[in-house]
Amino acid sequence: MEDKKTVQFDFNNMMAGVIGEENGINERELKEIESVASQFAKELKTERTVGKLQFLELPYDEKTATEILETVNSIKGRFKNLVVVGLGGSSLGNIAIHTALNHPFYNLLSEKERGGFPRIFVLDNIDPDRFAGLMEVISPKETLFNFITKSGTTVETMSQFLIITSLLRDKIGKDYKNQIIATTDREKGTLRNITQREGFISFSIPAGVGGRYSVLTSVGLFSAAMSGVDIFALLKGAAMMDEMCKSDSVWENPALMGAALYFLSHTRKGKNILVVMPYSSALSGFGDWFCQLWAESLGKKFSLNKSVVHTGATPVRAIGVVDQHSQLQLYMEGPYDKVITFFAIEQFNKNIPVTNKERDIESDLIYLKGHSLNNIMRAEFEGTRLALTEQRRPNCTVTLAELSASTLGQLFYLFELETAYSGKFYNVDAFDQPGVEAGKINAFAMLGKKGFEQRKNEINILLQKAQKKYSI
Repeated sequence: MEDKKTVQFDFNNMMAGVIGEENGINERELKEIESVASQFAKELKTERTVGKLQFLELPYDEKTATEILETVNSIKGRFKNLVVVGLGGSSLGNIAIHTALNHPFYNLLSEKERGGFPRIFVLDNIDPDRFAGLMEVISPKETLFNFITKSGTTVETMSQFLIITSLLRDKIGKDYKNQIIATTDREKGTLRNITQREGFISFSIPAGVGGRYSVLTSVGLFSAAMSGVDIFALLKGAAMMDEMCKSDSVWENPALMGAALYFLSHTRKGKNILVVMPYSSALSGFGDWFCQLWAESLGKKFSLNKSVVHTGATPVRAIGVVDQHSQLQLYMEGPYDKVITFFAIEQFNKNIPVTNKERDIESDLIYLKGHSLNNIMRAEFEGTRLALTEQRRPNCTVTLAELSASTLGQLFYLFELETAYSGKFYNVDAFDQPGVEAGKINAFAMLGKKGFEQRKNEINILLQKAQKKYSI
């Protein structure tokens, strides 16, 4: 039954017929780019055929999923904790899956209630207080550590690797290697070299898959399987969305239509902020995952023909109903510079009726009797969507029949493909991140890494020249 439940994309409130020509897209504008959108879809298919877009093939990699499950079955019950160490693309997908598909208070469940699976923690920052805090509440002897870095040299991940492996050696001795799983490049990199020398269990990240597109590789699937998530259902859901996006027509391909609408809203209507607002706490992690995907893929200084463009729309994550009471005021009455994408779940896992045994309920609360938290949430969502639409604020809705491994897999694939199409519309490389690399180089130089001496000298000169005049 689950495979028949799909994700749907409703973009009526993006159209000029609903919110007006000034803010909405009319069918004429869509028809103007219909042929070029179709050409972009064909180009992506050609690139996929020659092996350039490996992330699109991940839904069909059952071999990796099988290897992951074999590893999980061999170590299940040996550890009380799993700590995933990584950041960016190496952490956000893990968090998105865990938050969406596991119990909202998973780590507080008993081991029996968790089905014998370990508690899950993600170290996605090098904040020393947070790192120390985690080490204080877990026993290293009872913990499996999964270090994720494709390059094998990520400073944040590898600095924690050095600390943790030293701690494990002190506590356990030579058998410490049995508590480490490395997820990195198949052949090269510092972590791969150490893994081969020490004999760690390891998984490979496909060479052609960038970090922010890697959630359906071992990067995201291992921790998912270690908490009992059906990783085959995740992949099958992604494969379903692949089939739904086969058409070269914007009117039949939800990923292509989404990319076209966001592009037109940005470049013709001035909407340079893209708000993703799930009406589900469980999808908060997905929102964060999407923000990295969109910002890092499309925020670029140079176009593919090397022209300076400084392009990209800023993604913002909000949560319904929480941010009705914080950000919505801005969305309703602030600048007309935003597109809001709602995520709605038709059927939650639980139905919570509003009950009260007291006979005398305050008169202004009587209207809540007979309702549930579920339909109150729905009313809040529909009310907010209607209010924004009445103010001619462009919005669209992605609806999930339910939140499951299958529908989450569909979401991952939909927005990864949509991002790839968007790279075509913006004429930028959606798969590099040169702006991030510049910061890494500066950090390497300031930390004294070999080979970065010249940059360190340049930084020292810049710091000496820096004004300290404006500081309070």
